[in-house]
Amino acid sequence: MAAPKQINTTETEARISTLELPQAGWSAVSRADALARLRAMGLPGRRDEYWKFTRPDALVQSGTPAAEVFDNDEAPLMDGQPCLRLVFVDGVFDADASDDLALEGIEISRLADTSADIHWAQSLHGTLETAGQTPVARPLAALTTAFATDGVLIRVTGQPAKPVNVIYNRASYSADVMLHHVIKLEQGTSLTLLESGPAAARLNTVMEVDVADTAAFHHIRTQGRDHQRLAATHLFGRLGAESTFKSFTMTANGKMTRNECILELTGDDAVAHVAGSCVGDGDFHHDDTVFITHDAVNCESRQVFKKVLRNGATGVFQGKILVKAGAQKTDGYQISQSLLLDGDSQFLAKPELEIYADDVACSHGSTSGAIDEEGLFYLRSRGVPVDQATDLLTLAFLAEAVQEIEDEDLRADIETRMAGWLERHRS
Repeated sequence: MAAPKQINTTETEARISTLELPQAGWSAVSRADALARLRAMGLPGRRDEYWKFTRPDALVQSGTPAAEVFDNDEAPLMDGQPCLRLVFVDGVFDADASDDLALEGIEISRLADTSADIHWAQSLHGTLETAGQTPVARPLAALTTAFATDGVLIRVTGQPAKPVNVIYNRASYSADVMLHHVIKLEQGTSLTLLESGPAAARLNTVMEVDVADTAAFHHIRTQGRDHQRLAATHLFGRLGAESTFKSFTMTANGKMTRNECILELTGDDAVAHVAGSCVGDGDFHHDDTVFITHDAVNCESRQVFKKVLRNGATGVFQGKILVKAGAQKTDGYQISQSLLLDGDSQFLAKPELEIYADDVACSHGSTSGAIDEEGLFYLRSRGVPVDQATDLLTLAFLAEAVQEIEDEDLRADIETRMAGWLERHRS
């Protein structure tokens, strides 16, 4: 029998002491509950099962590690295309740089502005995060629910004519940012949400997404090009009957990034796809941790993650599919693969299946390998320089994850960004 976790009360209280709990009307109760959860579970440490591959030290320490502000010439996702832009600078909403929040089929407000006693987000703020704490504790998510001072609150009531584009800019070397977003899609609605930008020296976010019956949520995120940044993101989702949830993340650079995605399929015939591609060079640690729970009949989930690593970079994947009793006809698929471009990089994987139903089709696989020498020889024999040939094979390796993006323009944008990173990092 495993010994109970020893809570590092001193470190947890030291972190809390640097923060002030907002007393913000309708969110006061959920914030207090989150703070109580945080104190009960304590901040993560290396002995925690789900942190054994990733050192949480820099994410939990009281002081913010300074990170150089990168001269970022990379345009936001879908730059120049119709989008509703919501801009944050060092975690503070920039109204002057943002578009008018009015858009047919959608209601948008801010966590910082909701000091009233009643708000539609009151029933959701912290709810999915709380549910996602079982069976695995996620204390950094509770920290953000308690202390985040800003974020967007989006209620989708129709079919918005354009995506919502959340852009995170950074001006300070020591910006320590916590943001909490709450998104509610009513029955039969749809939303495409984009996220991009360096955001902070240290970033901790929570996004709670409630997808009602027959609704569809599409999420595309890019993380780059600030190399010294630290980031921990948490995406919680609850899916109703015949709903769709699709999320894709591209990460380029970043000293340490941990992206967590926790989904619960509660309605029959729901579909959840989570995918990601990352390209890392040198002092780079990237962790994808996914937990998908099937609690309904005839649901489908896919986890597709590809990592390209070089010069001592480290990639981590922890993915779990939990099929509860009664969740018959479940179709669960999980694949995690790494392309190691040298002998110094490493990929650490922990795929898991836990199944309590007998009529299911679930599979998982994980591989690591070097560049395809036969493919490289074929391209070189036809006059393609070795660096370009390596880039082409690398992009082909990443393609399965990128293909999870349904929108062709967004998919092309991501492919262009990855090709640009590879070109800049040629030896």
